[in-house]
Amino acid sequence: MNTSTLRTNVGRRFGALAALVAFVWLGVAPAGAETPAERDARMAWFREARFGLFIHWGVYAVPAGEWDGKTNYGEWFMEETKMPVSQYEQFAAQFNPVRFNAREWVRMAKDAGMKYIVITSKHHDGFALWNSQVSDWDISATPWKRDPLKELADACAAEGIRFCFYHSIMDWHHPDWGTRRAWNDRAPSTPPDMNRYLPYLKAQLKELLTGYGPLGILWFDGEWESPWTHELGLDLYHYVRGFQPNIIINNRVGKGRAGMGGMDQGQGVGDYGTPEQEIPPTGFGPGVDWESCMTMNNHWGYNRHDQNWKSTTVLVRNLIDCASKGGNYLLNVGPTAEGLFPEPSVVRLREIGEWMRVNHEAIYGTTASPFRRLAWGRATQKPGRLYLHVFDWPATGRLEVPLASAVQRAYLLAAPDRALTVEVGKDGQTVRVPATSPTPHAGVVVLEIGGPPRPVEPRVRPATDGTVTLKAEEAEIIGHTLRLEHRDGRANLGFWTDARDHVQWPVTFGRAGTFDVEVNYACDPASGGSECVLVLGERELRATVEPTDGWGDYRTVVVGQITVPAPGDYTGVVKALSKPGAGVVNLRQIRFR
Repeated sequence: MNTSTLRTNVGRRFGALAALVAFVWLGVAPAGAETPAERDARMAWFREARFGLFIHWGVYAVPAGEWDGKTNYGEWFMEETKMPVSQYEQFAAQFNPVRFNAREWVRMAKDAGMKYIVITSKHHDGFALWNSQVSDWDISATPWKRDPLKELADACAAEGIRFCFYHSIMDWHHPDWGTRRAWNDRAPSTPPDMNRYLPYLKAQLKELLTGYGPLGILWFDGEWESPWTHELGLDLYHYVRGFQPNIIINNRVGKGRAGMGGMDQGQGVGDYGTPEQEIPPTGFGPGVDWESCMTMNNHWGYNRHDQNWKSTTVLVRNLIDCASKGGNYLLNVGPTAEGLFPEPSVVRLREIGEWMRVNHEAIYGTTASPFRRLAWGRATQKPGRLYLHVFDWPATGRLEVPLASAVQRAYLLAAPDRALTVEVGKDGQTVRVPATSPTPHAGVVVLEIGGPPRPVEPRVRPATDGTVTLKAEEAEIIGHTLRLEHRDGRANLGFWTDARDHVQWPVTFGRAGTFDVEVNYACDPASGGSECVLVLGERELRATVEPTDGWGDYRTVVVGQITVPAPGDYTGVVKALSKPGAGVVNLRQIRFR
């Protein structure tokens, strides 16, 4: 299709849409109030699945990440290049994925152990990956006249995979999206009008909700720009569930999401949180549903130059990490313009599947670990059963588990008929394991315990010289924004932007006395001046955070002294009393000398 034809048809489709505005805007009656039991039933498959495939696919795959000598583009190609819309539309004529095979895509996901697929029906560039009746900026503008969404829906149904859509609220192509780009040379001279855009958004959603069978999820995005409001999000949530009452909708339909952390603060809409490119350090506790979406390399959309692939070990451990904290893992593939998964993606999916075929029982339908931390890996659980995912397999053959519950039986998930010996000790139990892991990436040890697990609280214990060190990676984080980070191979407590957050450590002192308190920390000059307090039993030490040369510039200083009246068990707590800047402090460790 040439550009003049596209321009004419877009105008015709928008004109036809105007006659449907009243009907579409009224939509369907909002979904009624939901009881906790009804919500649990609706969310049950999502909580059971734990693992899904994200697919970012559209005409941005044609330039494959490269333009005008730069090679760092992906699905944000139109925005980042500021390419005129009329020029960007030329990529549709080159989008001809003749090698696309829906069954192959779905089987690769299934073989990897994935339970659902989320594909971009429309990304921020506005291109619809189906033949939309209200726009010609869609698959009909390409030489390829098939409907990939229908083919994928049918393949998912055949393989028992939940089919889901990602759909962008924001639209750089549509002339009436409220923050119209200056480079949208297709737009008229009149200002954008959200009252014209909203019926268009709903009309396309209606096509998806009525044309592709029952969907598992509608995964919204692009909600952060000012034209979108909490009220619009709430309305859209009810509109979607009016068509499909059992559908699950992520929290990006509303305005409550706090950045890449993905969880709602303030007024939220939607059924679950969406951390992006990160896994929360501790999860969010019982009753909070969430899903971390992450790429295999650096881009969501296909970029032929991006060969910075995560290893299969990292990907498997990310999946385990999410499940161990009560969340799901949505792993992305960006197919080529020919319709193929990049070969490194294919290899990783196959290798993940090899691990999942042996260990899937320790992922599907599990809940979060009962342990606050494990030095050697992660844990998941089902009623009466613990799954120990061992990243650092003990060469000694002794796996130390901080568990007080009696173990009825222990075995490797890879060899369930071979019982392992368990020894009871003062700080928990020791499982005698083989010298090497039974599977790559992580070996899984199963403990049958018959009832709820009773962890032994890990404590920070003194070194032989009496020094006590509270490390960031051993802290219990309590709050909203504070999280565990890793910089240059070192852990620190960062993103301390909410002064109500705090951290604590159960700690044992082997002797009484007065200790120098030495802190290793960093603080941007613009955020210095926060007052913090260290509480140890009934004793307190207050200190003001002096700035360093930045959040990555760590220094060690003695901030004062504190007296330990007697040897024994304490809880060390660090709180912020004031926060004049953007953050309190980046904290690596506190040492008592």
